[in-house]
Amino acid sequence: MTMVKAHVSTHELVAGRYRLLDVVHRETNRVSWYGEYADEPAGAGTRPCLVTRIGLPAGLGEEEAHRAAERVVRMSETMARVCPGRVATVLDALAEAGSLWTVTEWIDGLPLGQLIEQRRVFPYTRAARIGLELLDVLEAAHGEGITHGELSPGQIFVRARGPVVVTGFGLAGATLAPRLAAPSFASPEQARDERIGPAADLWAVGAILYTMVEGRPPYRDRDRPEGTLKGVDRLPLRTPLRAGPLGPAVQGLLRKDSRERMTRPVLRQSLARVLDEDPHAAPAPRPRRAYAVARVAGPRWSGRAVAAATALAVVTVAVAALAATGQLPGTEDPASDGARSRPAAPSAPAGEDGSDGVTDVPTPSPSPPAPSSPPADSPSAPPTPSPTAAAPSATAGALPAGFRVYRAPEGFSVALPAGWTRLDTTRSGDLAYRVTFGAGGDPRTLAVTYSEVVGPDPVAVWRDDVEPGLRRTAGFERIGAIEATTYQGYEAADMEWLVDVDGTRVRTFGRGFLLGGHRGFSLRWTTPAADWDTTANRQALDTFLRTFRPGRG
Repeated sequence: MTMVKAHVSTHELVAGRYRLLDVVHRETNRVSWYGEYADEPAGAGTRPCLVTRIGLPAGLGEEEAHRAAERVVRMSETMARVCPGRVATVLDALAEAGSLWTVTEWIDGLPLGQLIEQRRVFPYTRAARIGLELLDVLEAAHGEGITHGELSPGQIFVRARGPVVVTGFGLAGATLAPRLAAPSFASPEQARDERIGPAADLWAVGAILYTMVEGRPPYRDRDRPEGTLKGVDRLPLRTPLRAGPLGPAVQGLLRKDSRERMTRPVLRQSLARVLDEDPHAAPAPRPRRAYAVARVAGPRWSGRAVAAATALAVVTVAVAALAATGQLPGTEDPASDGARSRPAAPSAPAGEDGSDGVTDVPTPSPSPPAPSSPPADSPSAPPTPSPTAAAPSATAGALPAGFRVYRAPEGFSVALPAGWTRLDTTRSGDLAYRVTFGAGGDPRTLAVTYSEVVGPDPVAVWRDDVEPGLRRTAGFERIGAIEATTYQGYEAADMEWLVDVDGTRVRTFGRGFLLGGHRGFSLRWTTPAADWDTTANRQALDTFLRTFRPGRG
């Protein structure tokens, strides 16, 4: 690392050995040049390189500037080891009087920012493919505990052949500034100058995808970086208009609260599904073997009070129509929603033939879809899935003893414990309904809700439509954060909470999932909190998850 005079004119020298020939790309606080080594021996020809200048915060001392340069070089060495060929190798880093220079090997490609300027908008399939290639690099970095923190279109080089190459690792945290180069791609936590982690990179991916399909960043650059960062932190997101099936991923990534942001595994599924559903797109690239550990560590299951992770997947969707009329489970008096004992007889017709709709035929038990092979159901506009579509063959041992499949006239099906029947049905015209299941003497209930007026963001529906009503319930306490996830290949969100009912602490786990076209389903499992973690309750949760099949009769 060398301290040099900060030359900025084309054809002048940096550090006496790098000649700046042509500007490649500019961002708010970052300029990259096509350069060459000026100190090559006579007759050796010229060697190209990429030279980038980044302005450092005012008042940064010489020692701190040196450390910033050293950090960039060290980080480049680490990334070259964990992700070879996908991260530009830093050959030199130089600091002088308010500027940090980095010199990398020349990349045979164009900055994504330049391509966006030239093309304005990208087809969403092309954006999804670039997003997956970028995700490979981030998974390798995050697996090593490394956050990029400065990701922007100027840091991503798109090549004619081969995956994208990423630059800029090591800049974040090297100075006192919350964002060095491109404030409009900063995450809200960076805008507030808070400590950042991998979720900040996922926000940046969302902002990059948004920019590719919309032709402009989600938050525009203002006259001063401070104004841009203030907008990122405080202004609402401008709804993407051209994102098509990328919309759920973009909105899932651009959530102000980093705990609610879409996770890497869910993002990979969502992007791969966009490609798999386009008949003209090449197959989605499979993640590289080296990144498997990082992917496995991605889902945020920490903080759950349930012992078995597979028992966590049952559910509630926040349904706007029922919430508005006070009919959504959890928005009315909780004493009326099944935390207590129920009469044994159903209060509404169940089976189409007047029976209770229960059969002894076991329901298949599919595993969740693998990221590399997502289902064909698109969260944007999928066909209504049949209750058993895409399910593997059933086996006689598919259900626990005593469970039988209930097939509702509305079109959905789910396996219920012995003695459970349909206790209550609530409808809001033709737009929404709720069916509650239980048994006399059993304080547990399962509520299934369907709506045709669900918003596009399952996390936001929980947060904005459901939780305000729940807060008026005695003893309400949310457990952990509202978490984005998938369920049977659909975009989904989980919320878990406690309330008091007739002196009993009651616990509910909910998951809502979107079918597309403003349609959504949910299940919600409610049981006395003291019994939450029993073997029988874990088994019931797991069975509901494995056997529920959405549909619309």
